[in-house]
Amino acid sequence: MNKVKTRNLLILVHLFLAAFLAPSFLMVGITGALKLAGVNPSIEDIAIELPADTQLDPDSPTLKQDIATILSARNIHLDIESVRSRDGKMTTRPTSRTFARINVTPDGLQASLHKPGLQYAMMELHKGHGPALFKTYQLVSGIALFLVIVGGLVVGLMARAYRRKTIISLVLGTAAFGILGFVA
Repeated sequence: MNKVKTRNLLILVHLFLAAFLAPSFLMVGITGALKLAGVNPSIEDIAIELPADTQLDPDSPTLKQDIATILSARNIHLDIESVRSRDGKMTTRPTSRTFARINVTPDGLQASLHKPGLQYAMMELHKGHGPALFKTYQLVSGIALFLVIVGGLVVGLMARAYRRKTIISLVLGTAAFGILGFVA
């Protein structure tokens, strides 16, 4: 394959992957900017009344099923993929959808249901707290982003008209990243 056909193929792959990634990286950019700007996401918190004798062991190997049983008894049915348990505080995952928190307190179990607004849900997806299938999508997106960046650099370096501009942009971007991230 000659140089022109190779460059055209790389441009086509670059454009396809960039378009595929656009929704994901718009979400990351928007949620990151809103967070840095101090815009707080909305989440509706609803207390769940549990019988006083409700027991739950945060270290149980069946914790996910135990929580599902407790919630089902209250007529709450969630798609629980996993449970994050730390220091007696348990949170069902994914947290990009309606989720539950159960805390072990000296007075017994304290439970609540949380319904995230759009911004909160997108921030949870951004942080990798979404459904397992979305995490796979994020992994594929990360690999595709790497290919888009490397492909864009290769295309820029292959074209004589863009080579100098590509090198200058790469040097400036690397300097900004290094100085702002590690020196300033």
